[in-house]
Amino acid sequence: MGGSLRVAVLGAPGVGKTAIIRQFLFGDYPERHRPTDGPRLYRPAVLLDGAVYDLSIRDGDGARPVPVYLPASAGGSGSVYGKHGCVSLREWPDPKDWSLQDTDAFVLVYDICSPDSFDYVKALRQRISETRWGRGHRPAGAPEAPILVVGNKRDRQRLRFGPRRALAALVRRGWRCGYLECSAKYNWHVLRLFRELLRCALVRARPAHPALRLQGALHPARCSLM
Repeated sequence: MGGSLRVAVLGAPGVGKTAIIRQFLFGDYPERHRPTDGPRLYRPAVLLDGAVYDLSIRDGDGARPVPVYLPASAGGSGSVYGKHGCVSLREWPDPKDWSLQDTDAFVLVYDICSPDSFDYVKALRQRISETRWGRGHRPAGAPEAPILVVGNKRDRQRLRFGPRRALAALVRRGWRCGYLECSAKYNWHVLRLFRELLRCALVRARPAHPALRLQGALHPARCSLM
Protein backbone atom coordinates (compact mmCIF):
# COMPACT_ATOMS: atom_id res chain seq x y z
CA MET A 1 0.00 0.00 0.00
CA GLY A 2 1.42 3.37 -1.00
CA GLY A 3 -0.53 5.60 1.40
CA SER A 4 -3.19 8.28 1.15
CA LEU A 5 -3.41 11.77 -0.34
CA ARG A 6 -5.98 14.54 0.15
CA VAL A 7 -6.50 16.75 -2.91
CA ALA A 8 -8.65 19.88 -3.26
CA VAL A 9 -9.81 20.97 -6.73
CA LEU A 10 -10.74 24.66 -6.51
CA GLY A 11 -11.69 27.45 -8.90
CA ALA A 12 -14.40 29.86 -10.01
CA PRO A 13 -17.86 28.55 -10.97
CA GLY A 14 -18.08 27.07 -14.46
CA VAL A 15 -14.37 26.52 -15.13
CA GLY A 16 -14.74 22.74 -15.32
CA LYS A 17 -13.63 21.43 -11.93
CA THR A 18 -16.25 18.67 -11.79
CA ALA A 19 -15.76 17.84 -15.48
CA ILE A 20 -12.03 17.29 -14.90
CA ILE A 21 -12.67 15.03 -11.92
CA ARG A 22 -15.36 13.02 -13.72
CA GLN A 23 -13.12 12.47 -16.74
CA PHE A 24 -10.38 11.21 -14.46
CA LEU A 25 -12.64 8.92 -12.44
CA PHE A 26 -15.35 7.81 -14.87
CA GLY A 27 -14.20 8.81 -18.37
CA ASP A 28 -17.33 10.82 -19.11
CA TYR A 29 -18.09 14.47 -19.83
CA PRO A 30 -21.43 16.21 -19.09
CA GLU A 31 -22.49 18.12 -22.19
CA ARG A 32 -24.74 20.42 -20.16
CA HIS A 33 -23.19 22.40 -17.33
CA ARG A 34 -24.86 21.97 -13.97
CA PRO A 35 -23.52 24.03 -11.05
CA THR A 36 -22.11 21.86 -8.27
CA ASP A 37 -24.30 22.12 -5.20
CA GLY A 38 -21.68 22.45 -2.49
CA PRO A 39 -18.38 20.57 -2.09
CA ARG A 40 -18.27 16.89 -3.02
CA LEU A 41 -15.79 14.24 -1.94
CA TYR A 42 -14.54 11.37 -4.12
CA ARG A 43 -12.42 8.50 -2.77
CA PRO A 44 -10.74 6.58 -5.61
CA ALA A 45 -7.72 4.30 -5.37
CA VAL A 46 -4.95 4.78 -7.94
CA LEU A 47 -1.97 2.73 -9.00
CA LEU A 48 1.24 4.72 -9.53
CA ASP A 49 4.60 3.09 -10.28
CA GLY A 50 3.40 -0.19 -8.83
CA ALA A 51 2.05 1.23 -5.56
CA VAL A 52 -1.60 1.79 -4.58
CA TYR A 53 -2.69 5.13 -3.13
CA ASP A 54 -6.03 6.11 -1.63
CA LEU A 55 -7.11 9.55 -2.80
CA SER A 56 -9.64 11.93 -1.26
CA ILE A 57 -10.55 14.45 -3.96
CA ARG A 58 -12.60 17.44 -2.84
CA ASP A 59 -14.56 19.10 -5.62
CA GLY A 60 -15.15 22.79 -4.89
CA ASP A 61 -14.09 25.23 -2.19
CA GLY A 62 -17.49 25.63 -0.63
CA ALA A 63 -17.17 29.41 -0.89
CA ARG A 64 -20.46 31.06 -1.81
CA PRO A 65 -19.86 34.79 -1.27
CA VAL A 66 -22.52 37.45 -1.70
CA PRO A 67 -21.83 39.24 -5.02
CA VAL A 68 -20.72 42.81 -4.39
CA TYR A 69 -19.79 44.90 -7.41
CA LEU A 70 -16.59 46.91 -6.98
CA PRO A 71 -16.03 49.58 -9.65
CA ALA A 72 -12.50 50.47 -10.68
CA SER A 73 -12.79 53.78 -8.85
CA ALA A 74 -13.24 51.87 -5.60
CA GLY A 75 -9.87 50.17 -5.97
CA GLY A 76 -9.39 46.72 -7.47
CA SER A 77 -7.36 45.15 -4.67
CA GLY A 78 -8.66 42.10 -2.88
CA SER A 79 -11.35 41.10 -5.34
CA VAL A 80 -12.21 37.92 -7.18
CA TYR A 81 -14.53 36.70 -9.89
CA GLY A 82 -18.28 36.80 -9.22
CA LYS A 83 -21.51 36.34 -11.16
CA HIS A 84 -22.44 40.01 -11.11
CA GLY A 85 -18.98 41.56 -11.16
CA CYS A 86 -16.33 41.31 -8.49
CA VAL A 87 -16.60 39.78 -5.06
CA SER A 88 -14.67 41.15 -2.14
CA LEU A 89 -12.47 38.61 -0.38
CA ARG A 90 -13.93 39.99 2.84
CA GLU A 91 -17.24 38.37 1.86
CA TRP A 92 -15.75 34.87 1.69
CA PRO A 93 -16.55 32.39 4.49
CA ASP A 94 -14.09 31.53 7.22
CA PRO A 95 -11.16 29.77 5.49
CA LYS A 96 -11.27 27.11 8.22
CA ASP A 97 -14.48 25.84 6.62
CA TRP A 98 -12.51 24.86 3.51
CA SER A 99 -10.39 22.30 5.42
CA LEU A 100 -7.33 23.81 3.76
CA GLN A 101 -5.17 22.88 6.71
CA ASP A 102 -5.79 19.17 6.07
CA THR A 103 -5.12 19.20 2.31
CA ASP A 104 -1.97 17.61 0.87
CA ALA A 105 -2.16 19.09 -2.65
CA PHE A 106 -4.18 21.68 -4.54
CA VAL A 107 -5.45 21.90 -8.13
CA LEU A 108 -6.49 25.48 -8.97
CA VAL A 109 -8.54 25.48 -12.18
CA TYR A 110 -9.26 28.45 -14.45
CA ASP A 111 -10.85 28.88 -17.88
CA ILE A 112 -8.24 29.91 -20.48
CA CYS A 113 -10.93 32.10 -22.09
CA SER A 114 -11.78 33.95 -18.87
CA PRO A 115 -9.32 36.41 -17.32
CA ASP A 116 -11.68 36.79 -14.35
CA SER A 117 -11.34 33.10 -13.52
CA PHE A 118 -7.54 33.50 -13.62
CA ASP A 119 -7.81 36.37 -11.11
CA TYR A 120 -9.95 34.08 -8.96
CA VAL A 121 -7.21 31.45 -8.95
CA LYS A 122 -4.64 34.12 -8.06
CA ALA A 123 -6.74 35.13 -5.04
CA LEU A 124 -7.24 31.47 -4.07
CA ARG A 125 -3.51 30.85 -4.08
CA GLN A 126 -2.96 33.85 -1.83
CA ARG A 127 -5.72 32.74 0.53
CA ILE A 128 -4.28 29.21 0.73
CA SER A 129 -0.91 30.61 1.71
CA GLU A 130 -2.40 32.92 4.34
CA THR A 131 -4.65 30.20 5.75
CA ARG A 132 -1.90 27.62 6.12
CA TRP A 133 0.98 29.83 7.26
CA GLY A 134 -0.57 33.19 8.17
CA ARG A 135 0.82 36.18 6.31
CA GLY A 136 4.40 35.09 6.80
CA HIS A 137 6.56 32.54 4.98
CA ARG A 138 6.31 28.79 5.42
CA PRO A 139 8.19 27.73 8.55
CA ALA A 140 11.39 25.79 7.96
CA GLY A 141 10.73 22.06 7.96
CA ALA A 142 6.95 22.45 7.67
CA PRO A 143 5.26 20.13 5.15
CA GLU A 144 4.59 21.78 1.82
CA ALA A 145 1.38 21.28 -0.14
CA PRO A 146 2.10 21.50 -3.88
CA ILE A 147 -0.17 23.72 -5.98
CA LEU A 148 -0.84 22.96 -9.64
CA VAL A 149 -2.55 25.71 -11.64
CA VAL A 150 -4.59 24.20 -14.48
CA GLY A 151 -5.91 26.08 -17.51
CA ASN A 152 -8.98 24.17 -18.68
CA LYS A 153 -10.91 24.32 -21.99
CA ARG A 154 -7.83 24.05 -24.18
CA ASP A 155 -10.21 22.95 -26.95
CA ARG A 156 -11.23 26.65 -27.14
CA GLN A 157 -7.65 27.72 -27.82
CA ARG A 158 -8.62 30.43 -30.33
CA LEU A 159 -10.63 32.28 -27.68
CA ARG A 160 -7.98 32.34 -24.96
CA PHE A 161 -7.32 35.67 -23.26
CA GLY A 162 -3.53 35.40 -23.07
CA PRO A 163 -0.58 33.44 -24.49
CA ARG A 164 0.17 30.14 -22.78
CA ARG A 165 3.88 30.78 -22.37
CA ALA A 166 3.38 34.10 -20.61
CA LEU A 167 0.82 32.66 -18.20
CA ALA A 168 2.95 29.60 -17.50
CA ALA A 169 5.99 31.77 -16.78
CA LEU A 170 4.00 33.96 -14.40
CA VAL A 171 2.65 30.98 -12.46
CA ARG A 172 5.93 29.07 -12.28
CA ARG A 173 8.28 31.96 -11.56
CA GLY A 174 6.06 34.51 -9.86
CA TRP A 175 3.60 32.28 -7.99
CA ARG A 176 6.03 29.38 -7.45
CA CYS A 177 3.43 26.86 -8.57
CA GLY A 178 3.22 24.20 -11.27
CA TYR A 179 1.31 24.89 -14.48
CA LEU A 180 -0.52 22.70 -16.98
CA GLU A 181 -3.35 23.08 -19.51
CA CYS A 182 -6.00 20.50 -20.30
CA SER A 183 -9.33 19.90 -22.01
CA ALA A 184 -11.87 18.14 -19.81
CA LYS A 185 -14.21 17.90 -22.80
CA TYR A 186 -11.79 15.79 -24.85
CA ASN A 187 -9.99 14.19 -21.89
CA TRP A 188 -6.69 15.78 -22.96
CA HIS A 189 -3.98 15.88 -20.24
CA VAL A 190 -6.49 15.01 -17.50
CA LEU A 191 -4.70 11.83 -16.43
CA ARG A 192 -1.38 13.64 -16.73
CA LEU A 193 -2.67 16.31 -14.36
CA PHE A 194 -3.38 13.91 -11.51
CA ARG A 195 -0.28 11.83 -12.19
CA GLU A 196 1.97 14.87 -11.85
CA LEU A 197 0.19 16.15 -8.77
CA LEU A 198 0.47 12.77 -7.04
CA ARG A 199 4.14 12.36 -7.89
CA CYS A 200 4.90 15.88 -6.69
CA ALA A 201 3.03 15.43 -3.42
CA LEU A 202 4.90 12.19 -2.72
CA VAL A 203 8.26 13.93 -2.98
CA ARG A 204 7.26 17.22 -1.33
CA ALA A 205 9.77 16.69 1.48
CA ARG A 206 12.69 17.03 -0.92
CA PRO A 207 14.40 20.45 -0.80
CA ALA A 208 13.51 21.55 -4.32
CA HIS A 209 11.47 24.37 -5.80
CA PRO A 210 7.78 23.29 -5.96
CA ALA A 211 7.37 24.47 -9.56
CA LEU A 212 10.54 22.63 -10.58
CA ARG A 213 9.33 19.46 -8.88
CA LEU A 214 6.03 19.62 -10.72
CA GLN A 215 7.73 20.19 -14.05
CA GLY A 216 10.19 17.40 -13.26
CA ALA A 217 7.26 14.98 -12.93
CA LEU A 218 6.42 15.37 -16.61
CA HIS A 219 8.22 12.23 -17.71
CA PRO A 220 6.05 9.18 -18.40
CA ALA A 221 4.83 7.20 -15.42
CA ARG A 222 2.18 4.55 -14.97
CA CYS A 223 -0.91 5.87 -13.22
CA SER A 224 -4.32 4.22 -13.36
CA LEU A 225 -7.52 3.86 -11.35
CA MET A 226 -8.34 0.66 -9.53
